Amino acid sequence: MNHDRQLQMNVPTIAQCVAYMDDFAMYANIRDHSFMVAKAAAALLEGLKRADRVDCPLPPDDLVIAGALLHDIAKTLCLKENCRHAEVGQEICRDLGYPEIGEIVGEHVVLSDFSIERYRRGIFTAGELVYYADKRVRHDVVVPLESRLAYILERYGDNDPLRERMIVTNFRRCQELERHLFEFLDYLPEELPRFIPTALSAARKEPSRSYL
Repeated sequence: MNHDRQLQMNVPTIAQCVAYMDDFAMYANIRDHSFMVAKAAAALLEGLKRADRVDCPLPPDDLVIAGALLHDIAKTLCLKENCRHAEVGQEICRDLGYPEIGEIVGEHVVLSDFSIERYRRGIFTAGELVYYADKRVRHDVVVPLESRLAYILERYGDNDPLRERMIVTNFRRCQELERHLFEFLDYLPEELPRFIPTALSAARKEPSRSYL
């Protein structure tokens, strides 16, 4: 994402994200999950900052956090109406005036641009950080990828071999992303829970407020 586009982005504050969670009747368990995903994504971004080895600007903090908080904004609706929550969530964010957040939401299930070449250079987008963080959080607990895979297969596999194969393929790509991502971090994947912040502070307009 280039600098000019970053300056033009409209990104909601944490307080606004919470308000949207209310507006779209997000279930409490999905809200808890979303906050943990945001904390995990924030921890990954802070680790990349400490490494200072990437060869391009890192995504903005508020973009990563808002994208994570809203990644399941359509989940309640789609549980009721059996729709694709990533696609519907992207449309919701676009309609709200947040197209860049919509891009993150739209690819949090399956990445649209999986690029090992970029990862080797230490280039990770906000969408990729949220995608990976989401795969590491079962309910509101950070778990290994294999544990999360087992849950997803049980919850969404429907005993359908084709669906199960697609899920496994997606997680294998996530494992490849994990391998390259942690080459630029100063801790191991299993150590991620130790770096999770206890709270998130609103990055824009409301620096004194924080949310658990």
